[in-house]
Amino acid sequence: MTVAASQPSDVQRCWDHHDWSSAFRNVGVELSDVPLEPVRGTIPAELKGTLFRNGPGRLERGGQWVHHPFDGDGMICAFRFEGGQARLTNRFVRTDGWLAEEQIGRFVYRGVFGTQKPGGPLANAFDLRLKNIANTHVVQLGDQLLALWEAAEPHALDPVTLETMGLSRLKGLLKPGEAFSAHPRFDPGHHGEPRMVTFGVKAGPTSTIRLMEFANEDHLNGARAGDLVADSRHSFKGFAFLHDFAITPSWAVFLQNAVAFNPLPFVLGQKGAAQCLASKPGEAGQFWLVPRQSGHQAGARPLLVPAPEGFVFHHLNAFEDSATGEVVVDSIYYEDFPSIGPEVDYRAIDFDSIPEGQLRRCRIDPRGGTVRSEWLEQRCCEFAMVNPAKQGLDARFAWMAVAQRERGNDPLQAIEKLDLQTGERLVWSAAPRGFVTEPVMVPRLTDYSPEDSVAEDSGWVLVPVWNGARCATDLVILNAADMKEQAVLELPLAIPYGLHGSWAEAA
Repeated sequence: MTVAASQPSDVQRCWDHHDWSSAFRNVGVELSDVPLEPVRGTIPAELKGTLFRNGPGRLERGGQWVHHPFDGDGMICAFRFEGGQARLTNRFVRTDGWLAEEQIGRFVYRGVFGTQKPGGPLANAFDLRLKNIANTHVVQLGDQLLALWEAAEPHALDPVTLETMGLSRLKGLLKPGEAFSAHPRFDPGHHGEPRMVTFGVKAGPTSTIRLMEFANEDHLNGARAGDLVADSRHSFKGFAFLHDFAITPSWAVFLQNAVAFNPLPFVLGQKGAAQCLASKPGEAGQFWLVPRQSGHQAGARPLLVPAPEGFVFHHLNAFEDSATGEVVVDSIYYEDFPSIGPEVDYRAIDFDSIPEGQLRRCRIDPRGGTVRSEWLEQRCCEFAMVNPAKQGLDARFAWMAVAQRERGNDPLQAIEKLDLQTGERLVWSAAPRGFVTEPVMVPRLTDYSPEDSVAEDSGWVLVPVWNGARCATDLVILNAADMKEQAVLELPLAIPYGLHGSWAEAA
């Protein structure tokens, strides 16, 4: 595992397909408060809090594999840090679907990404039930830990034991089955207090977005952590496929990808719902700029601006450029919607057959309704983030998972720190036998202030790494400034590639 300044190269792929695919397996054990000892380095004593991670932990039942790992049941990991020590707890989210399938040992529900019940199309036709798999993200809101899956309500967990408490409708704010995004954004205090900003979308020929803001801690105005403090609905023409969004002090920024949805193969039991999505060749998407109720644009109508061609799952960040009046949005663009067809085994996927993600900056002129764009990083990348205190502001640094090669599509094997002002790159690599997932940047609170750009990269980057050499997972702690290893923890657990995670400071 190495760190170096990134240099252009024509390095060929340096990974083994079996090493990569060996991560796809069931998690076979649940651990409680197990101590973790570094095999290299030391755990920073200043790290005090919990890294929560979510992702698919059950990928096979009764000899049948899910068609796509995104259909796997959610499993939460909690890594607790204090006094230079770390402890691990992991639990499956006890959803109704998980309990039913665990009891009989086979799939009972169809998966959104193509997993079928046993029995072929006839057994799956007209069964339109959605299994809430709670596998996409995990965040703390008030005294609840929420396991998120964007097509339905969150599941509430005990933040300490990870015990599943049941579905949460957030004090009656959500209707049964109402969509609640798996990708909230945390406003660090643009309007005087920190908030969790999130959304739900009801998609169709006309799609409706519900934009919600919650107090993220007790406020002086009387709002308690977890209370809803802003709520609005906005409708737009066209089918909305929205996984992520971005925020600024004034705007919530959505990108409506240019996709069509034909539900017939799903209804007839031939495909999963997500497999019925298809890009519209030659058509561009559209930015939806929705005013936040506490921002300078409060009360204004949403703005619609054409977006560059391509497909976006995730955004890095957004901010308002006071010099130009533009809204700047940094997103990971794909040339087309990357999907896995009904006959393809995801464990044997040919990476050359699917497009890679690349980081692109779009500058939106709200007055003229135009957009101009440039590439920030054309190396294959995903799961990008900024220092949480710079969410919605002009951040200088970004951290993201990248491929080992400078060009081409490969599994993610390295973590890159990108200077968004100078283009300077530092890359820590787990190649050739390590494969990374989403990094989480944890700022050093003792010496960081939002006004101090010099210290914006002061802190650590925490990243789970699949170690193909020992067929298990490591947790790596990096210095966020120079990307050098601080500690490597070999986990007594084999965790499939996960999705999203979050950091919660100790109370």
